[in-house]
Amino acid sequence: MELVGAHEIRVMLGGISKQRVYVITSHRNFPDPVADLMQGKVWRKADVEAWIREHRPELTTD
Repeated sequence: MELVGAHEIRVMLGGISKQRVYVITSHRNFPDPVADLMQGKVWRKADVEAWIREHRPELTTD
């Protein structure tokens, strides 16, 4: 299982700001994190990729 944190999500979303990634990942339609570590939340990469395909299709390379 591949995991991603806020930094990786920022990159996946085209280099958005830290503040913007916080807003997006806090939204109720964003996938739930699989863990909340001392360094921050982590998500399954596949869940984030599926969210991007649905909500930001212009960023997909498919």
